[in-house]
Amino acid sequence: MKRPKLKKASKRMTCHKRYKIQKKVREHHRKLRKEAKKRGHKKPRKDPGVPNSAPFKEALLREAELRKQRLEELKQQQKLDRHKEQEKKRKLETNPGVKASNLEPVKEESGQCKAKNKTKSGKQNPKKLYCQELKKVIEASDIVLEVLDARDPLGCRCPQVEEAIIQSGQKKLVLVLNKSDLVPKENLENWLNYLKKELPTVVFRASTNLRDKGKKIIKHLKLRKRAPFRNEGCVGKEGLWKLLKSFQETYGKAIQVGVIGFPNVGKSSIINSLKQERICNVGVSMGLTRCMQVVTLDKQITIIDSPSCIVSPLNSASTLALRSPASIEVVKPVEAASAILSQADARQVVLKFTVPDFKNPLEFFTLLAQRRGLHQRGGSPNVEGAAKLMWSEWTGASLGYYCHPPTSWTPPPHFNEGIMTEMKQGLNLEELEKNNAHSIHSIRGPRLASSILFQSSGLTNGIIEEMDIPEELPKQKKKQQGEGEDHLDLNSDQESVDEEADEESLAMVPEEESWALPEESQADESALSYISDKMTEEEDDAYDFSTDYV
Repeated sequence: MKRPKLKKASKRMTCHKRYKIQKKVREHHRKLRKEAKKRGHKKPRKDPGVPNSAPFKEALLREAELRKQRLEELKQQQKLDRHKEQEKKRKLETNPGVKASNLEPVKEESGQCKAKNKTKSGKQNPKKLYCQELKKVIEASDIVLEVLDARDPLGCRCPQVEEAIIQSGQKKLVLVLNKSDLVPKENLENWLNYLKKELPTVVFRASTNLRDKGKKIIKHLKLRKRAPFRNEGCVGKEGLWKLLKSFQETYGKAIQVGVIGFPNVGKSSIINSLKQERICNVGVSMGLTRCMQVVTLDKQITIIDSPSCIVSPLNSASTLALRSPASIEVVKPVEAASAILSQADARQVVLKFTVPDFKNPLEFFTLLAQRRGLHQRGGSPNVEGAAKLMWSEWTGASLGYYCHPPTSWTPPPHFNEGIMTEMKQGLNLEELEKNNAHSIHSIRGPRLASSILFQSSGLTNGIIEEMDIPEELPKQKKKQQGEGEDHLDLNSDQESVDEEADEESLAMVPEEESWALPEESQADESALSYISDKMTEEEDDAYDFSTDYV
């Protein structure tokens, strides 16, 4: 006998019940709307950004990035602290029979560990940590890419780092001429012929319109609207990729590629261009990369990003102004910009910045301030603001200038013929020359007449050993030692910050902050926020736009 089929329960209901449910739903929605209206919940306004007509746009963007990094670091530190507290609670719950006397030494030990971590991260000079990270990258790499700014290739080479690579074992060293679209083609060819006598050299131009990781690619219509003269595509990627592939085939196993160089030469941008994705953090501020970052390009090739090389304070003033993030703090802005201006061709500077002829740097900054509309209270030109503007444009990636290579080639003291031939073994140099010629042909560089001739200071000395970095005390501690105080107080910190803010009007965020690690206390954070508020109040009088855009 067949079993009878069970029918499903019907969803039909009476009209009275259905209307009652609909009425209750309407009442609920009305109640939610009324509560939302009382709370004053509004949609967040979209940030319009900084207008292009703003004279200090680069400085403001740099300040905004520094603030964002500081907040992210604080959030990560708080997250780590929360995880540690949760782990301690779990351990206590698993061992409920632990006595109170046993808990006290545990707390003391954890406090000692925290103190040790603070001494490692905060009290220790951050430059020593960068030296440690740089050594790790050199030791882990089979081939090292030294990134040079094509505008001043000789000034971007560090003999101490190159010597450390040679002494570390059988490692290959390759030079990468980045930002090659900012120099004339004739000058680029001359530098390529000069540098390839010593080491294999790759002409490169990093891409600037990469998508962020996990985001969609910009639509083709938006790319069409951009200016046609801006070459935003990557140039030299095929040549560098083929060079690494040929070395990997001769090496016979997977290789690791280290990327080193001074600040703002484009190390992270080269990695992003090879990966075709914005993985490494890039920006206008110096020293964004603070630790080694491993990126897998292929099954056989892994690339390692490194923090910037530390510049020795024994270098010239112009070298410190161009290569060191702390230059604007150590050297005054007018002195740093004057040192750069003294090595540039005066006629081409006049044509580039569209100012009349000048006799000295102070007169140039006065004319530039009048030209850009930078005025102080009372209508007097803001000379310091003009010096900072000129310094930011010179260290950025938009101003085109070039240096002539030396007339006669002489190998550096840490190189000899044996080392140079060893560096070129296992690399397909003939194919590299063809790719470099194709890259130079495809790059649309500026004309020789529209660029500024700059006199290079030669090789830049760096610091690779931690013992060579001098110990520096903070300014606040130095002041209190002079007064005879033994402890730090929040009020004294605030007074010192007030004095610095009054002395330096229109002061940008010091470039040294890009080297700084996360702050240890809330007092330092409040002092930094006070400085930024003070700067925004004084900058409102210098130019007519609001910093709320940032």
